[in-house]
Amino acid sequence: MKKLFDQIIKFGIVGFVCFFIDYIVGIVTLNAIMAVSPFGQNSFEIGSQIGAALGFTVSVIVNYLLSFKFVFQRKENLNRKAEFTIFLVLSVIGLVINQLIIALCTVVIYGHSEWLQQNMNYNMMYTGAKVAATAIVMVYNFVTRKKFLEQKDTDEVEETENKKD
Repeated sequence: MKKLFDQIIKFGIVGFVCFFIDYIVGIVTLNAIMAVSPFGQNSFEIGSQIGAALGFTVSVIVNYLLSFKFVFQRKENLNRKAEFTIFLVLSVIGLVINQLIIALCTVVIYGHSEWLQQNMNYNMMYTGAKVAATAIVMVYNFVTRKKFLEQKDTDEVEETENKKD
């Protein structure tokens, strides 16, 4: 159990680093689009989606490198190309979840609430949406990566086999 707890802590640290990479790339992209776009409120909606996708993409690459360096033990029977493909597919599913949450918060909730628009600037709304999306996707990422990409610990395998007997 201590090993799992330590792994969750390491995953959290890697996730924290990747969140800031994701957030910084996303907010810079959003503000760059808002600065040059003549489309008003639609600029926020478009910019938040493009920023979220770009930030997520950069952070996935960093996350892959850090996850297998510090968090997960690679499966011995899985080549790196297959490993990265699985990691990428799981990450794309995470991206879809991420984008849906960002869209729900920015387009549906913020975009249709005059009160929110008057009392909260778009950076605050994007930040709140990003924090919510990150929390949900982080749980999804840990569970799926542990299940599909991590080498089973020999103690775990023996424990499972003993329970079957």
